[in-house]
Amino acid sequence: MRFAVLMAAWVFTQSAFAAEPASFTADSLAKIEARYAGKPFILSLWSVNWCGHCITELTMLGKLAKTKAPLPLVLVATDGMEFSAPIQKTLHRLGLAQMESWVFNDDIPERLRQTIDPNWHGEIPRTYLYDAQHRREAVAGVLGEQKLKAWLKKNQ
Repeated sequence: MRFAVLMAAWVFTQSAFAAEPASFTADSLAKIEARYAGKPFILSLWSVNWCGHCITELTMLGKLAKTKAPLPLVLVATDGMEFSAPIQKTLHRLGLAQMESWVFNDDIPERLRQTIDPNWHGEIPRTYLYDAQHRREAVAGVLGEQKLKAWLKKNQ
């Protein structure tokens, strides 16, 4: 009986967190873009480890996700696979546990940044707003809520 109770508690706590982020490698952006072919989406780059402004932006996105379903959002953490657990906990806490989530998986993260945008030097938060034709607009720094709402109105 005690084992069954402990097992049930473990299953409950595991299901309370976001799914483990997928491994973001050099070909991941092409896969994401192919999955969203002909559809607008938001690519949000962030870090759980050293970016307070990222949490500000993710908090806004989490609140918006509750009112604007489905929010076409893809989250990419630039931290590294060893930070998967804190990433999951953060996404759950901010209401983003159900969003598509990736985490950098390369010993040299600059290679991954180059596959995303050769002009990006790693500053975060960084967001790319893709329209249906996949013309994209890069936003450096915190994405403003008004800008995002205007983009959503135009692209959905």
